[in-house]
Amino acid sequence: MGLEISELEKQLEHARLNGITVRALVVINPGNPTGQVLAEENQRQIIEFCKKESLVLLADEVYQENVYVEDKKFNSFKKIARSLGYGDKDISLVSFQSISKGYYGECGKRGGYMELTGFSTDVRDQIYKVASVNLCSNISGDESYDSFTTERDGILSSFARRAKTLEDAFNSLESVTCNKAEGAMYLFPRIRLPEKAIEAAKAVNSAPDAFYAHRLLDATGIVVVPGSGFGQVPGTWHIRSTILPQEDKIPAVVSRFKAFHESFMQEFRD
Repeated sequence: MGLEISELEKQLEHARLNGITVRALVVINPGNPTGQVLAEENQRQIIEFCKKESLVLLADEVYQENVYVEDKKFNSFKKIARSLGYGDKDISLVSFQSISKGYYGECGKRGGYMELTGFSTDVRDQIYKVASVNLCSNISGDESYDSFTTERDGILSSFARRAKTLEDAFNSLESVTCNKAEGAMYLFPRIRLPEKAIEAAKAVNSAPDAFYAHRLLDATGIVVVPGSGFGQVPGTWHIRSTILPQEDKIPAVVSRFKAFHESFMQEFRD
């Protein structure tokens, strides 16, 4: 799984034909909502595309430590660009990281930061000025303890187990397929909904996957995001699920989800 360059070219051409001046490409790796980790070759293709089209590459890499499969490895876009021999004069790149995301998820800290490469000093100064307006003084100065690595590894291994449990659960359901959970905090299973369910959704002016998600919420309290909000392929239906519930609560989540799905499919069976 990855970004199809031909699709990027098509979307870029469509935007330009409609008078839109495209300045940048945002890439999230590991991905949201798919939870996939980009292959090195795909990253090279993306960099070449941005260089060719004079686009700034905005690399959202906040899930870089959330990788759960041995055959996939996170590589920063800066590393790949440098391996291609591209320096600051060849491509403009912004790499994003945050303590509000990743495995630590300190959402209240608002600890986002970025590295800019390939920008002139004048541009960097203006970005720094804009970013500084919203800064507040640091209030936390806690020491880093020797137990940090143990805590980090424990959190990441728990995420990996949760991701695999949910992946297997989705793939066990009727008319549901889910890609391998490789990284980030999300799964993006595809649901092949019965025609009766699609018609019922249309009757209430709802996208079919949103109809499914609302019914799931009402029946179980489980919150998922409809795939129709992420630009999925027309005629396909997905939901985005997170792996964030506590590990000891995952079995109950799976049980409730399975019971709902079986009931839903039976209700709308063609």
